[in-house]
Amino acid sequence: MVELIMVIVIAGILAAVAAPRFFEVDVFRSRGFADEVKASLRYAQKTAIAQRRFVCVAFTANRVTLTTGPTVDCGTDLQSPTGEASYVINAPANTAFAVTPANFNFNALGRPSAGQVINVTGATNAITIEAETGYVH
Repeated sequence: MVELIMVIVIAGILAAVAAPRFFEVDVFRSRGFADEVKASLRYAQKTAIAQRRFVCVAFTANRVTLTTGPTVDCGTDLQSPTGEASYVINAPANTAFAVTPANFNFNALGRPSAGQVINVTGATNAITIEAETGYVH
């Protein structure tokens, strides 16, 4: 009987601590958006190297757009890996960048025009783009 009561008490404590985290959907959305932005920046760098072209990354408060071109002006939409005509990532509801990042581009060697740190509200880890190598982590 004592063991049964202890199991119920432990289960109650775990439910009280863990259950609220499952109902905070914004945290999961923010983390998912941050992961999607990081993957897109890696894709942009790899595309710049593979196609030997510039890939420009443009930001708004809640959107990332990738374009490509032979010069730093990047006038052509970059096709997404899924075949969509343009590569645009929109943030889910209640999710945005903490501070709107500066636009930049990757050159044909995969080097960014400027390194930076990107923060998404609600996500714990920042996205870092190394200035010298273009490494996104």
